[in-house]
Amino acid sequence: MDNRESRKGRIQLIIARTVAYAILIFLAVACLFSFYMLIINATRSNAQLQAGFTLAPKNNFFVNLKNAWTDASINIPRGMLNSFLIAASSAVLTTYFSALTAYGIHVYNFKLKRFAFYFIMAVMMIPPQVSAVGFIQLVNKFHLTNNYLPLVLPSIAAPVVFFYMKQYLESVLPMEMVEAARMDGSGEFRTFNHIVLPIMKPALAVQMIFSFVSSWNNYFIPALLLDKKEMKTVPIMIAQLRSADYSKFDMGKVYMFILLAILPVLVVYIILSKSIIKGVTAGSVKG
Repeated sequence: MDNRESRKGRIQLIIARTVAYAILIFLAVACLFSFYMLIINATRSNAQLQAGFTLAPKNNFFVNLKNAWTDASINIPRGMLNSFLIAASSAVLTTYFSALTAYGIHVYNFKLKRFAFYFIMAVMMIPPQVSAVGFIQLVNKFHLTNNYLPLVLPSIAAPVVFFYMKQYLESVLPMEMVEAARMDGSGEFRTFNHIVLPIMKPALAVQMIFSFVSSWNNYFIPALLLDKKEMKTVPIMIAQLRSADYSKFDMGKVYMFILLAILPVLVVYIILSKSIIKGVTAGSVKG
């Protein structure tokens, strides 16, 4: 009887695992299929794309690459450089200052500590589109249009990143470590930069990739502030290609441009992938 129940339990476990793996494989294929089709479409000419759907690659990859890279109406290398400068700067500022703010709220006890926390949480609930008009007016007032500062400096205040950092600190940073550093004569910034930040590497990697991708894909605010050709970012250039004259519209070139646009994001993700996995798992475990 026990052998039957044990065998039945193993069969049920095998079935459950098989179903789980089948679902995970299906979801993985569904997620990766769009990237696969992007690569396939980047190898096809405009006429081939208009002919219909296919899963097989063609031989127009390098032609599309040349057409996209040397397009007279846009400057892809400059656009990618512009987007990288903005995204990388925003990611660094967001992660560092959000971690610093989370450290201050977590470590120090002061009268308005609870109010400061809930105020930041309240700011998190405000959609950026609500404040966009006032922000654009402020930028125009200070003559900062066609300038990257309004696209980078506001990233210092990131309530969502702050909240994640604070939750992470609560799980991995014992107060005894901070007190020991103070007793050894370490200053607060030295403690944060040399003791706390190394502990937060997984969380920093997680938020850095998310902030980088968010800033890289940002179209709304840059489109309102940047009108000089040499300062435009990748999303603005993609929008320009999509709005081109239909008689001159080359879908193969557009797909190639989109493929080039996501490559830096993939590279950053691959570099930080191990730390991202550690951050996601460690952040959910109470230390």
